[in-house]
Amino acid sequence: MTTGHLRSLGRGIAGKRIAWTPDFGVYPVEPVIVETCRDALAAFRGAGAIVEEVDFGIERHHLELAELWCKLIMPLTVGALETFKAAGVDLMGQHRDDFPPELLAWIDRAYAMSVKDLLAAQAVRTEIYDAVRSVLDRYDFIVSPTLAALPVTNGTDGNTLGPASINGETVERLIGWCMTYFINFTGHPAASIPAGLAPGNLPVGLQIVGQRYADDAVFAASAALERHRPWLDSYRVSERRSLF
Repeated sequence: MTTGHLRSLGRGIAGKRIAWTPDFGVYPVEPVIVETCRDALAAFRGAGAIVEEVDFGIERHHLELAELWCKLIMPLTVGALETFKAAGVDLMGQHRDDFPPELLAWIDRAYAMSVKDLLAAQAVRTEIYDAVRSVLDRYDFIVSPTLAALPVTNGTDGNTLGPASINGETVERLIGWCMTYFINFTGHPAASIPAGLAPGNLPVGLQIVGQRYADDAVFAASAALERHRPWLDSYRVSERRSLF
């Protein structure tokens, strides 16, 4: 964080326009998460911001979008693997069994991708960018839940996956329950801050998305919410929780 970012923490957000979405019109989201985030929005209103629910008009299915992100990110993984191999470390040849099966499946798919496949993926990515940009043409921030599901129990085999379904709807277990990758499509600055605790003292996050290159504004909005709803005490829940 730069000195400029630190100075932004004291700025108010009175008069700022916030676009609220519980699901981007795409994701199934656990009701308790939506409820907790809606409750946190009162802090923005208390700070003088204008909060309105918006429609992004996206017609893609969330399973397609989760697969899209994996298609876009996996060429970077292939590049890293090839760099290691060129340096004499053949991870896929010598250590393939050390990787989780879900990652291996995507690595194999990435090696088989064509330029045509990647261009098609980038075209859909542009659709998502345009939808987000159209909202930020009218609002200063987009606010959504950070995750669509509450924390899951760690896997006993060292390979923890997300939920198989949310609200009775099948989701992609690697990333389909993360509402953050949606903003990775666009490159806008974003932060995840505590929205509150769900029953069982389980944390719920609120994602704040700002204009391109307006990282300082995202810090300012995050700090404004914290001033109106301090969250320091919520960290003590983790201090009291056993690791075993």
